[in-house]
Amino acid sequence: MDFKNKTVLVTGASSGIGRAAAIEFAKLGANVILVARTKEKLEQVENELKKFNVATLACSCDVSNKENVIKMSRMVFERFSSLDILVNNAGFAIYDSVTELSVDDIESQMKTNYLGMIYCVKAFLPSMLDKKSGHIVNVASLAASFGLPNIAPYCASKFAMLGFSEGLKHELRDTGVGITVVSPIMVRTDFFDHPSFEKMPKYSSTSLDPKTVAKAILRASNSSRLEITVPSVARIAVWLKHTFPFFINPILGRSFKNQSDSSKK
Repeated sequence: MDFKNKTVLVTGASSGIGRAAAIEFAKLGANVILVARTKEKLEQVENELKKFNVATLACSCDVSNKENVIKMSRMVFERFSSLDILVNNAGFAIYDSVTELSVDDIESQMKTNYLGMIYCVKAFLPSMLDKKSGHIVNVASLAASFGLPNIAPYCASKFAMLGFSEGLKHELRDTGVGITVVSPIMVRTDFFDHPSFEKMPKYSSTSLDPKTVAKAILRASNSSRLEITVPSVARIAVWLKHTFPFFINPILGRSFKNQSDSSKK
């Protein structure tokens, strides 16, 4: 896809994958709408995009709040006539067992990671359908395919995102609007800055640079595929899990449980 003069909205745009994606889109001439909770951080990213001579809009918005998203969408349509690409990237995790997490902890992850995506889709999909073009990119995780200990609610939110995207993809057939999920392995971002990750090893040797995932998001924006894993070889792990769950699941469970137990020592 030629991104020049296209209008792209990225949630969670103040840092990490969202910031990297915004920069990559702007490099290719796209107008970029930056959405996140912290206005000051958004303005810093907006300043970074000035050198690309594209139109930008920084919208402070908590996507877990439905009214916030409705207000944000009105601001977007006041400035831009339509939206070409919606990147639902905002998300976070709290690392702890279900028994230790409060109900509020669990609900907050689902509200941001899953319902935040729903609110944005509901806000912007109608305009895409009206003009018979557009693409939704939902940034999930390999955790959308693997239920892992101590991040069960996060996994649930990403499972839900993938399932919703698959169902919606069928509904969007022949409408001119596409949807693709990008599922990366561990990425080196401030995702792990939450205090709950304090005793967990932050990154592995295979963890990705945000720019790598950002480039996958750009590919996804013009893809007919339901899901793009990053790196692509990770698709093998997903296939193995779905094909031999009775063999793979116990191995994964023991591996992550051992890591969790060692981090508590």
